[in-house]
Amino acid sequence: MKGELKAAKESDVNHPIYRVVFFEVVAPYTLRVCFDDETEQVIDFQGILEGEVFGPLRDAALFSQVRIDPEVHTLVWPNGADFDPATLHDWPEHLSELQQMAKRWSLAETKK
Repeated sequence: MKGELKAAKESDVNHPIYRVVFFEVVAPYTLRVCFDDETEQVIDFQGILEGEVFGPLRDAALFSQVRIDPEVHTLVWPNGADFDPATLHDWPEHLSELQQMAKRWSLAETKK
């Protein structure tokens, strides 16, 4: 058990840190996001724009106000929505979980 905890702590500390260095709009709700390790992702956000934080981004005018935060080097919107840069960097690995969370956010909004 202690070895597992130590391995978990070491892996938490040693995870890569990515920074968003550039983005461009390539389609509605879709951005090409470039990272400091010279990789990029084309991300279609439309399927996860649900709930209190991300739901307002369905408004194209608000979505288009995306910027790179100069301190944390990730995408941010004026309403406070943002994503961990590691999530953006590895988007395909996180997409299924994000879609499931978006369904829960949507259900929570309809119950209000």
